[in-house]
Amino acid sequence: MNKNKIYVGYDDLQDIAYNVCDYSIKKHSAIDVEIEKINNKTIDGYDRDHDPLASTPFTYARFYIPFINDYNGFSIFCDGDFLFIDDIKKLIDLFDPKYAVQVVKHDYTPSNTIKMNDKVQSIYPKKNWSSLILWNNEHPKNKQLTLDLLNKATGSFLHQFKWLNDDDDIGYIPYEWNWLVGWYEETENAKPRALHFTEGGPWLKDADNVYDDLWLNYRNNLILK
Repeated sequence: MNKNKIYVGYDDLQDIAYNVCDYSIKKHSAIDVEIEKINNKTIDGYDRDHDPLASTPFTYARFYIPFINDYNGFSIFCDGDFLFIDDIKKLIDLFDPKYAVQVVKHDYTPSNTIKMNDKVQSIYPKKNWSSLILWNNEHPKNKQLTLDLLNKATGSFLHQFKWLNDDDDIGYIPYEWNWLVGWYEETENAKPRALHFTEGGPWLKDADNVYDDLWLNYRNNLILK
């Protein structure tokens, strides 16, 4: 089973965010990893109707991962606005084959009504759970995610994992791996391993987050590489 395939959501309007995420994963990884862009243009057979509430071109693409892997193996998905500051092998080592997916089970209600790039901020149960997913592509319940279903299912069905049972099928990842910038605060016993600039990062003009300088350091090191 290939445990090293990582899909990162790609938006050409935020190309630099993707590239810094890619760089940060590889910088810290103790193992070879294969990183692949994913959005609605990278998937053969993607045929969803346009959704005006979809804030990125990978809003729904993440749910096609078991399908595009022929329901084989294990994969990771993360949004393109992540910055990894620890070894992703430690995240891979959390994989538990009894679950269909593993996520950080945030209790998160954003304060902003507008997201990055002036997109409407939708509020719904399990908000941001799907921004980092450990996919068990082989799990029997994920085989329900056929191309036909994926092209027709509602956003709430997919982002709220309604084909799964919360307790039996959805495993837990520590929130340090999906640290919502501006939401979680560091303590002596809680430090981020992967930062998620879910409300906008320093590549956007109006972003002003506590971890901006760290992200900018990674960007500068990538440019100088």
